[in-house]
Amino acid sequence: MSIPRMNYPQYRKARKLTHECCNYCDGNCLLLDDGEECVCVQSRDSVKRCAVCGAAFTPKSNRAKYCPDCAVRMRRKQEAERQRKRYLQSTQLSR
Repeated sequence: MSIPRMNYPQYRKARKLTHECCNYCDGNCLLLDDGEECVCVQSRDSVKRCAVCGAAFTPKSNRAKYCPDCAVRMRRKQEAERQRKRYLQSTQLSR
């Protein structure tokens, strides 16, 4: 007896069902919530925790570390640090 396999369109349709579940709310399962947020077990692969605030979010790429709110803040912070370092290097070279 062989195990039935889904083709790609069937797989995508099944994945979308996890977001349509009546117990799914912002990446968390309402049924498993016992006072502490619990990541939905059906969408565990696609939900990550933010490295700054710890909120659950759905990443748009496999490299995402921050939720959308923290991503903007961290991008600005890192850019300021990069520019500060660049400025210090240019002033040290001109001396």
